[in-house]
Amino acid sequence: MRAPNLPMTGALLALLALGGCKVGPNYKAPIMPAPPEYSDNGHNGDWAAATPADQTDRGAWWAVYNDAELNNLEQRCAMANQDIEAALHAYEQAHDLVRETHASLYPTVSIGVSAIRNQGSRNDPLASPTSKLNYWDFLIPLDISWEPDLWGGIRRQIESSAASAQASAADLANTRLSLQGMLAVTYFQLHGLDLQAQLLRATLDDYTQMLQLTLDRKKQGLDSDIDIEQAKAQLEETRAQLIDLGVQRAQYEHAIAVLVGTPATGFHIAERPLAGDPPTVPTGIPSQLLERRPDIAAAERRVAAANALIGVAKSTYFPTLTLGASGGTDSDLPSKLLSPASTEWSVGPSINETIFDAGRRRAQVAYALAQRKQATALYREQVLSAFRDVEDQLAALRVLEDEATVTARAVDAAKKSTALSTLRYKRGLAAYLEVLTNQTIELNDERSAAALISRRIVASTQLQMALGGGWSSTQLPKN
Repeated sequence: MRAPNLPMTGALLALLALGGCKVGPNYKAPIMPAPPEYSDNGHNGDWAAATPADQTDRGAWWAVYNDAELNNLEQRCAMANQDIEAALHAYEQAHDLVRETHASLYPTVSIGVSAIRNQGSRNDPLASPTSKLNYWDFLIPLDISWEPDLWGGIRRQIESSAASAQASAADLANTRLSLQGMLAVTYFQLHGLDLQAQLLRATLDDYTQMLQLTLDRKKQGLDSDIDIEQAKAQLEETRAQLIDLGVQRAQYEHAIAVLVGTPATGFHIAERPLAGDPPTVPTGIPSQLLERRPDIAAAERRVAAANALIGVAKSTYFPTLTLGASGGTDSDLPSKLLSPASTEWSVGPSINETIFDAGRRRAQVAYALAQRKQATALYREQVLSAFRDVEDQLAALRVLEDEATVTARAVDAAKKSTALSTLRYKRGLAAYLEVLTNQTIELNDERSAAALISRRIVASTQLQMALGGGWSSTQLPKN
């Protein structure tokens, strides 16, 4: 009888393992209907929808603000922020886990070497007068073990690990987007305070002149000490407001230092008042949001990972086949280790099937199914939250623009009222209290207008974040 061709048999088993069936459901992404357009998209001409074929590079989304200092800070954040660094290493771990799981498809081969000194018992009932009781045993063992993936359990585990690695890559992108967005928001808030400080300094000059006018009128007997003290109180209160801005500005500055990976000590950003309207940001259509948001991509990939684990759990219902071979050389003398007469080997398959486990495998499958349902629910919730984020910022931009228009009219009216009351005061037709009241109204309106400039630009930044910045799901690694 002809001996079987072991290499050919091994090749056939390898083809069977690599091309065998995969139990468990094949993955289909959860269906999440998207509205045809955003509710607030048509209320403001500046926020027009982009065409799906828009090829504009929005990777450096902050560049739309044309601020060289912000561009530099964003690059420093991407390179030196420790949270981004940690997220990067988390992705590397997930990618390495894919490689580790993939290695399970192939045989394990181990080789060793040993030298053992033996001393036998002369009273051993199996010993003979000619037995050699004191001897060396030199071995070079070789072991090969392989469990063919007949039911696809390992391949499903690879699918799950690969999807988890992609989710980790999306987490990295989301961390980068969140931190760089936070940097832009904090940066604009800081320079918004610079605008407030500029306004208060100009107001202090006006109030100082007003105090001097009141002092001069007091000398002429036209004003009282009450008017002097009211003017002083107004001046000092405004000076206190200016000082208070310094605390907030320092905190924003320190926050930016941490975001760019720099100690807060000695970190400084030059004062520059914020100005201008927010830039145009194309929103696209809602269905594109599912591809642009890294947090949505991460949630969807986790659904895929959970789906593959169902197959892993179901594969345990089937028998496992293990192909094993061991061999090597064994001799009492090192010089004879490589002799053909010292060779020994054994080879053979083993099949194992669990016939009773008290419902353990059934529980594992049920657990995997529940995991997929949970991941699907979290994915859908993430999509709904993303639509809400975009709508929130579109509504904020629309409302804040209307508010800015109304506030600008209020500032204009307050300036005219202050100018008229000041003229009446100089001519002796009005008391100083009238001037004081109008100046207070004017300052409050001007500070509201200045705050709106910051709030509108911050809202545009938050809209960019809500839209996913310049990210796209096509950037996910293929693993």
